[in-house]
This record gives sequence, structure tokens and C-alpha cells, in this order.
Amino acid sequence: MIKYTEKHTIPCYDTDAAWRLKPTSFMNMAQEAAGRHAVYLGFGYDDLIKTNTAWILSRVHVEFIDTPKWREEITLNTWHKGLNRLFFLRDFVLTDNEGRERVKATTSWLVLNLETRRLVRDPKLMEDGAICTENALETPADKVQMPKDVEPELVRTHHVSYSDIDTNGHTNNAMYMQWSMNSVGYDITSTRPVKEFTINFDHETKAGDHVKIYRASVEKEDGLHVYVEGKVDGQSSYCVEIVF
Repeated sequence: MIKYTEKHTIPCYDTDAAWRLKPTSFMNMAQEAAGRHAVYLGFGYDDLIKTNTAWILSRVHVEFIDTPKWREEITLNTWHKGLNRLFFLRDFVLTDNEGRERVKATTSWLVLNLETRRLVRDPKLMEDGAICTENALETPADKVQMPKDVEPELVRTHHVSYSDIDTNGHTNNAMYMQWSMNSVGYDITSTRPVKEFTINFDHETKAGDHVKIYRASVEKEDGLHVYVEGKVDGQSSYCVEIVF
């Protein structure tokens, strides 16, 4: 099973006021599917933790072609693409009942030794039987930085707490996207659908951290680009570019 497939019905709690699937909800859905597929391939959480290693999500790029809505039945496909420079790549395509592509994504992962914090190149991750080289998106997720010609504003400070933390004791990847959407401004998020976003995870955050969240906006030909960056003690934890 080089590709892994799951079927879902979009629930109300994963949608916004316009009934659209939330970016955070897509990230949660994709993260869980990736984990289940990795288990099947023999390099899931339980397999890696035996050698004190773990998957670390580094970058994500998602394109919403036609965002699914509440009650829609959809199919999520994902596959492991092997090593590309520093990163192991995994792609996703979400389709509807008629087979139309509604969401496409590519993700970049590291495998890290949790004690030494060094990268690991496990041979199992590069076996031909586990790899599908098909592209959902042609290029891997890019690096994201605040635009240099715009002064970002401090929007708020988020105190990392219970609902943010995952089984590793760190902030769950999808929560950074939730913080960001909450920092854009409801006048935008409630009226303009997300066309795409790219997020980079730079340094983990933990319960008790105070994350200062900055925002900058640039109107371009293809839409409104909103950049959101979270910092702890002046160090960037994550940065995302959202296109509305």
C-alpha cells in the first residue's frame, strides 16, 4: 500500500461560519492520516520511539482548490515520497465523491534523535516499496519569512496551555495555524476564503510559554497575503503566509 486512503464526512466542528473546512482542521486530518500510513509502512511513532527518534514536521504548503463544506463526503489520499535534500516529503490530495481534487498539500519532515537532537537517516524510510514519487504539488513547501518592506505589528500574546499540547508535550502543529487564523482579523477570515498557505515550524513551544504573535499584510495580484509569526523571547517559533 504505497498510497493510503481515508474517507471522511466533514463535521460541523471542523468548519467555519461559512461552512468551509478550516485550515486547522485539514492539518489535523492530514497529520492523523500521515501517522496511520507511517505505522503501516513500519516507521510510525511506536517504531521510531524504540530508537528514541521521532517525526518532526518542518514545513507545510496547502492549496484549497474548492474548499469542502459541512456534511460533504470526501476522500483523503496520502503518500510518502522519500528524501529530498534535508527533508522527507509527504503529499496529500483530498477529493470529493466525483473524484474532483478539492485540496492539495505537500509537507516536509525531519526524523530527529530526541536525545542528541541530530537528524537521522533510517534506511527503512528510503526503501522503494514505501515510496511514491507522484507530486500533489510540484515543489516542496518553501521557506517563509516576514516581508522586509513591511513593519509587522504585535497582535497579541498567546499563553500556551492545555488545549495546545499534544502527546509529545509540545504544541500540536495545527494549533499554530489556529493561532494565526485568530490573529488575522475576523473581518477577513469570515468573508474571504483561504486560497493557500505555507507554514514553517522553527522552534517548538511548550506549556507555559508566552508566544508574541506578529502580523503583516500585503495586497498582491493573486490576493491578500497575510504573514503571521510567533516568537518566544525574541526567537521565531513559526511563520506562516496565508493567501486570501
